[in-house]
Amino acid sequence: MSTAPPSRAEARLLQEGRSSRGSGRGSGRGSGQGSGRGPQRRGLSWPRRILYTLIGLFVLGVAGLGVAYAMTDVPDANADAVSQANIIYYVDGKTEIGRISELNRENVKLEQIPAHVQHAMLAAEDHNFYQNNGISPSGIARAVWVAVKGGEATQGGSTITQQYVKNYFLSQDRTLSRKAREILISIKIDKQQSKDEILQNYFNTIYYGRGAYGIQTAAKAYFDKDVSQLTPAEGAFLASAIRGPSYYDPRLGDQQKSNAETRSGYILDAMVREGWLTPEQRAAATFPTTFKKYQPPTVTGTNGYLVEEVKKELARTLKLSEQDISKGGLKIVTTIDKKKQDAAVDAIDERIPESEKDLKVGLVSIKPGDGAIQTLYGGADYAKRQQSTATQDTMQAGSTFKIFALIAALQSEKVSIRNTFDGSSPQYFEEFEDEAAKTEFNRRGGVRNFNNQDYGRITVPTATANSVNTVYAQLNIIAGPEKTAAAAKSAGITTKIQTNPGNVLGSDNVRVIDMANAYATLAAKGIKSTPYIVKSAQSNDGTFDYKAKPQTTRVFDADLVSDVVYSMEQVIERGSGEYAGSRLNRAAAGKTGTSSDNYSAWFDGFTPQLATAVGMYKGDGSVVKPDGTPNEENQMDDVEGWGAITGGTIPVRIWTDYMRIATQGMEKLKFPEPAYINKDAAPKQTSRPRDANTSRPRDANTSRPTSRPSQTEAPSSTAPPTTSDPTPTEPTEPPPSEKPKPTKTPKPTISIPLPPSPGTDQTPG
Repeated sequence: MSTAPPSRAEARLLQEGRSSRGSGRGSGRGSGQGSGRGPQRRGLSWPRRILYTLIGLFVLGVAGLGVAYAMTDVPDANADAVSQANIIYYVDGKTEIGRISELNRENVKLEQIPAHVQHAMLAAEDHNFYQNNGISPSGIARAVWVAVKGGEATQGGSTITQQYVKNYFLSQDRTLSRKAREILISIKIDKQQSKDEILQNYFNTIYYGRGAYGIQTAAKAYFDKDVSQLTPAEGAFLASAIRGPSYYDPRLGDQQKSNAETRSGYILDAMVREGWLTPEQRAAATFPTTFKKYQPPTVTGTNGYLVEEVKKELARTLKLSEQDISKGGLKIVTTIDKKKQDAAVDAIDERIPESEKDLKVGLVSIKPGDGAIQTLYGGADYAKRQQSTATQDTMQAGSTFKIFALIAALQSEKVSIRNTFDGSSPQYFEEFEDEAAKTEFNRRGGVRNFNNQDYGRITVPTATANSVNTVYAQLNIIAGPEKTAAAAKSAGITTKIQTNPGNVLGSDNVRVIDMANAYATLAAKGIKSTPYIVKSAQSNDGTFDYKAKPQTTRVFDADLVSDVVYSMEQVIERGSGEYAGSRLNRAAAGKTGTSSDNYSAWFDGFTPQLATAVGMYKGDGSVVKPDGTPNEENQMDDVEGWGAITGGTIPVRIWTDYMRIATQGMEKLKFPEPAYINKDAAPKQTSRPRDANTSRPRDANTSRPTSRPSQTEAPSSTAPPTTSDPTPTEPTEPPPSEKPKPTKTPKPTISIPLPPSPGTDQTPG
């Protein structure tokens, strides 16, 4: 019986069956099962699965967003928006020092704000304000990215509506949850309020710096005028300021002024692009040249300087912006001890003559091994002068700087404090000569001690006690001036230090707080601390809680420091600081310092538990006038009741009066015994023997050279000012020094006070 041939489909199935049977057990089982059920269904491709997953997540996200939107209510105004102050306390946490700027706000209607001022703000922050729905997707993406990276977003990344919501309804914390609430509330606010209402509220709540919240208060704070009188250029400046007042306020420096000019120009150009200004109006809108002198709404008197230091540390250490700080709500406990602070104020008031109120004094006390600032006197009244003598002014260090040369010399392992050195005067050192003026240098007299006094061969402690310039010049040559500068930096000096041989005599400018910290390093046996004034800070709602942690590091060997401190003890026991030693009645070490021509005077010293620096100068502290002539008015050479001011006069008395009270109740600890390191070291011969050509006849009555050399302009390495304090005895004054008057000095670059032209003045250390 014949059969019909199989169809193509049947033939294909038969062939597949044969192939399956012939392919082996493993493959046959799988293929046979598949063939028996028909063709196997193919699954979704991976791209489609990802797409469907994303669609699903989007749908869930939209649904979740809708639920979140429905459940989010517009909150009441936050406490910041209705004003609250930061309260600053002494270290006891109970006694108030002052308060940081309570909010300063005056609301205005939108129609009171000129159109060009409104447009300046829109151009700066949100040019699509009247078109958007209250949020900016691109701005949100940037904010989320910054938050994920852990950075800080700057003003301007959000819409005006978002900024208004953040400032008026929410906190300033930088978290994704806060950002999410900001977005949802912004969308709701955009539906509930008109654009004009939102813009009006924004103008009245945004922070402009100078303690000013709102455009009306800002107009008065910066330009002393009503908001209705603001020009386009002034409106552009104020729109710039909100991004960060400390970056754009011209009163803070040239860099801030440059920042403001650049930002204002950008805003004005944007207004032209938007059609809000004509090119002619833009050309006429030049950067404002007149700003109101700012009087900070802060504590007056001496406590004003404490408040300012607290604000700076909150910004520097806690990373709080000026706006965050000004909004308030913090309880801030400082490291300042009220008993010590009062003692400093009383000591300075007592010692500065009523007729000499032009004398400026800075005093800082630091706890060794910790860094806590226990006393800070920056001036008599912050309301009258917003420049701290303690932390901002700089003045020549004088002989207080010699200690760093001693540290460097001991580090070199070439010097022991038991070595003796030639203390005769004058002495001539090649290292102090300028190659172009060697002859002139020798003619001027080289390095001399105060009153040109000869001491013969003396040990380092004796040279320290009497601030012998010629010995310390030799120590600096042995150590190397670069090493002396490095020792100063390691101890805690932050200002620029020259690396010429004359730096040992203190011709460089330093800050009072730095000298206090550097000497605290010695009191702590070589452990340097970072100074701090904020002990703790907590917000009223508990969301912010900060406690200071001392930051310390060892910078000098303890045995080396014991030799340095022993040498400094001699200053107080039998040297230029003997006034303190006879009255303090406890172990103490220190150093006097006086600059050339009496432009500055110091006494810096410490006990094992407290280091204190006192520095003073007169007037603006400048050594020269704008025309380059000597500014003799700022020399402290004829002060009522004192005559010439040296470190051994007013400064040591202020220090002693203060320390006697500040150390009351403290255990009378001793310093470690000197280790006398480098026992096998021999002093290097650094001076040339004087011969008949270099020695000079003396005047029998004055013991000074009969002819006083003239002073000429020269680099500081040629002939730095010599310094050495006399040993004061109360109530007599130290003998006045003869001071050659410089004919010309370089124009100063640092204001308070600048080094004078180098010479060989016989000024006390």
